[in-house]
Amino acid sequence: LLLSAGRSAWRHFGWYMCSLSLFHYSEYLVTAINNPRSLSLDSFLLNHSFEYNLAALSSWVEFTLEKLLFPELKQITWLSTVGLLMVIFGDCLRKAAMLTAGSNFNHIVQNEKSDTHTLVTSGVYGWFRHPSYVGWFYWSIGTQVLLCNPICVVGYALASWRFFRERIEEEEITLIHFFGEEYLEYKRKVPSGLPFIKGVKVEL
Repeated sequence: LLLSAGRSAWRHFGWYMCSLSLFHYSEYLVTAINNPRSLSLDSFLLNHSFEYNLAALSSWVEFTLEKLLFPELKQITWLSTVGLLMVIFGDCLRKAAMLTAGSNFNHIVQNEKSDTHTLVTSGVYGWFRHPSYVGWFYWSIGTQVLLCNPICVVGYALASWRFFRERIEEEEITLIHFFGEEYLEYKRKVPSGLPFIKGVKVEL
């Protein structure tokens, strides 16, 4: 917060750290509200994966090296502001998806249908089939736009797109198994929300 409010050359990094902290804290908070039975320290998503931690570390290294070598690159306030808006949009969309799904939302893809499982198609789920992934996708890229990290912008976009393409296909196989024709009809009407990702192919 002090970095964010100050006038130092690290101000935009302060914006980033506040965004990162709020994202992970709110993951835990919304899980506590929605699905307290599944709540654990893992709900912070700080240990999401080795690749996720490596990506974060890479962005810090890039920011620091470029700040030392090309300090003017890290002072493009309008670009950092665009990144901050992407971050805010992405995080708000993800949390709206979590709140709309309620107890149906879980950080782990479920392989068995519980008695309380319902297909959520209202609210932000009427815009996209996977709004939480759409939100996370643009949030992650936005963090690197905010930091003015050209290498990580490209790296995050490619890595996130590939991860969510595989995750969506895996999840939709389960959703078709759970809800059958009801989900297929929903799939026909509502886009995934992510560019060039149509979800699992269904043979007719």
